[in-house]
Amino acid sequence: MSVVLSRPYEFVPPHRGNLWPSFIQRFRLVDRYLAKKEGIVDHEVRGIDHLRQSLNRGDGILLAPNHCRYADPLVIGWPARELGTHVFAMASWHLFNTGWFDTFAIRKMGGFSIHREGPDRKSLDTAIGVLAEAQRPLILFPEGTTNRTNDVLKPLLDGVAFIARSAARRRAKTGGEVVMHPVGLKYLCVGDAKPWAMQQLDELERYLGWAPKRHLHVLERTIGLAEAMLALKEIEHTGSSISGPLPQRRDSLMEHLLATAETELSIDGVGDVRDRVRQIRSEVVTRHFQQSSQLSQSRFDTNRQRLTQYAHNADLAQELSSYPDCYLQGDQVTDTRIVETIQRIQEMFLGAANVDVSLKVVIQFDEAIKVPAAKPKRGQTDPLMQQLDTRLTSMVEALSLESVSVVDAGMASVST
Repeated sequence: MSVVLSRPYEFVPPHRGNLWPSFIQRFRLVDRYLAKKEGIVDHEVRGIDHLRQSLNRGDGILLAPNHCRYADPLVIGWPARELGTHVFAMASWHLFNTGWFDTFAIRKMGGFSIHREGPDRKSLDTAIGVLAEAQRPLILFPEGTTNRTNDVLKPLLDGVAFIARSAARRRAKTGGEVVMHPVGLKYLCVGDAKPWAMQQLDELERYLGWAPKRHLHVLERTIGLAEAMLALKEIEHTGSSISGPLPQRRDSLMEHLLATAETELSIDGVGDVRDRVRQIRSEVVTRHFQQSSQLSQSRFDTNRQRLTQYAHNADLAQELSSYPDCYLQGDQVTDTRIVETIQRIQEMFLGAANVDVSLKVVIQFDEAIKVPAAKPKRGQTDPLMQQLDTRLTSMVEALSLESVSVVDAGMASVST
């Protein structure tokens, strides 16, 4: 998720009409897009009656899914189509800067922008208003950012509770309620993913100048590539590769990336990795637009390159933080974890993931959580976020068991 330095942030409101989203649903344009761009060819919706009941009551509805792929907001369109409704969704500002068609399509499907590098009162007010007026279900991803670790839930952000409670207070004045539905998303391989994995590993190994290591099983090859790619990033950013366990090396590189940028930008670097990344990105954007009117063109271009590099390094640190320590260890390694890891390596080094592996998404709705209007007591763990975290974690863990282990999938054999 790159910062946008081409122009200052400007709030992009959602399209509120029904004609365009109805047209998109009727002609199944999302189905075609997801199959072509994401490899998602099938879906299964579970627990949809929970959402139907909230719609029938006229509640303000917040949908809170886990966020593991870029396709997540679009796949929610399938249950929405089944229920004859449309949705709104908060989307990062950078998605509205990839081209006019993307901006057009995101808005027509109900997306509106959020400025992650600074305060965005208009976006928050829009989200609160959607819920308070019960216009349509609103999609908010409580993890904040996406990653390709479908079986692990990242720590949730408190902003979801702020929006939900603010809407609940406003809606209570009219006698209505706001509810939150945890939504579990799980992507499963359709058929045998081994041929795809073998081909992608061959190409990545050739990219490194290696002969394809087909005498090793898929898991060993994937781990070997992950280690090699980490070594390349270590050399790029620190000048040398270090020895030791992969988690320790990952954390060391993350700290170097963040600490270097924080020193150069005079930032204290408080909080976890996501907090530190957000502070760096915010400072980069602030300095860039301040300097645009203060420096000569040559000095501005030089500073722009430097600031852009800090932002890229922060993004890399955040991406590295999304690699769980034990994702490819033990007896829980599955075909989907192999696919996710290969695609992440491809995104990091080739700029895009190969999506020729066919996937099915399971979309599971949990029972509604009534959102209280009152704030939690000072110093108390927010019970609303705690309940959401517990429900989402439970669903993600249960859904992870539906993947096929690398042994059962035949991926551990030494040849095709």
